[in-house]
Amino acid sequence: MNLDRKIAVNVGLPVFALIVSLAFGEFPMDDANLPFRMALIAMTIGLLVATVFVVLRHAETVAHHVGEPYGTLVLTLSVTTIEASLIVSMMLHGANNPTLARESVFSTVMIVCAGVVGVCITLGGWRHRHQDLKRQGTSAFLAMLIALTGFTLVLPNFTLASDPGTFSPTQMEFVSILSILLYGSFVLAQMKRYRADFVEDMALSTAERRDDRGKGVAVSSALLVIGLVGIVLLAENAAAGLEDGLVSLGIEQSDAVVGAFIATLVLMPESVAAIKAALRNELQRSLNIALGSACATIGLTIPVVATAGLLTGRSLTLGLSSGDTVLLVVALGTSIVSFGTGRTTVLTGLVHLVVFFAYLLLIVAP
Repeated sequence: MNLDRKIAVNVGLPVFALIVSLAFGEFPMDDANLPFRMALIAMTIGLLVATVFVVLRHAETVAHHVGEPYGTLVLTLSVTTIEASLIVSMMLHGANNPTLARESVFSTVMIVCAGVVGVCITLGGWRHRHQDLKRQGTSAFLAMLIALTGFTLVLPNFTLASDPGTFSPTQMEFVSILSILLYGSFVLAQMKRYRADFVEDMALSTAERRDDRGKGVAVSSALLVIGLVGIVLLAENAAAGLEDGLVSLGIEQSDAVVGAFIATLVLMPESVAAIKAALRNELQRSLNIALGSACATIGLTIPVVATAGLLTGRSLTLGLSSGDTVLLVVALGTSIVSFGTGRTTVLTGLVHLVVFFAYLLLIVAP
């Protein structure tokens, strides 16, 4: 076991114990003075960020061992696990919050398609002048995103069996099953028959990238799971505290802010991995990571949240507002045009970033 892994084990486990104590300990937050509460929140956020990057390190170790595209799926499923757990726990926190799932999923799509993709293309184009991608694989990702976002975030506004923006229980079950089947079929196609459409031509083969030190990979896998649990425990408290604070301040867009916070937090590991790949001139892997996380968020998180809502009797409002629908259409339409030529430049990335800045503006000033 090398020095980095020894440090990860010897430091990671005590940190995890601290995370559990923060998550389940009885802290008198309501009676505590303001400096103590601010210090505790700052410590929680610091632990969150540190844990996210530790998870990224171990996820990349496992990803390199299993090779592409399986490695990308490790990162994607890790992020989806975090987000689904967070949204469900937030749904069960306090009063019913029917729009939180919608805001979190919408924020994920916008941050990925406009923000992360924009940064990757801009930095990659700046370093390498232009970058090539595989249109077949990227087009498949975009087709998935268009279908899933249309079914889950736009269609609820036009159904007649329930209130605007919502599905009836039967419709919710059908859309959830459809999302799982569609995403599962896509993953099978990505791993098996059409694997070549999603792998860089210059990428190393699975055998070349695999780390034969099975023991080290086993340790990284265990620490990856521990880190994911720690993120969920900490982020639940942080997001709940943020939500309560925004409500007490009378901020109307509290759901949008909390949704953006959750999406930003859970996307941090994949965003870093995607940017690193783009800087290495591996744009296709960068897009696989970024767009794959958006597809998994809708294809897996929505069914999990819908199931939790049906079992607990809590309603879900999934339909986007008219302004958010326009932003979604612009982001997806820009992506279609940007990737249609199979080559990207700095200008391409800047267009995506402009859309992302518009999204941020409308959170602050709706």
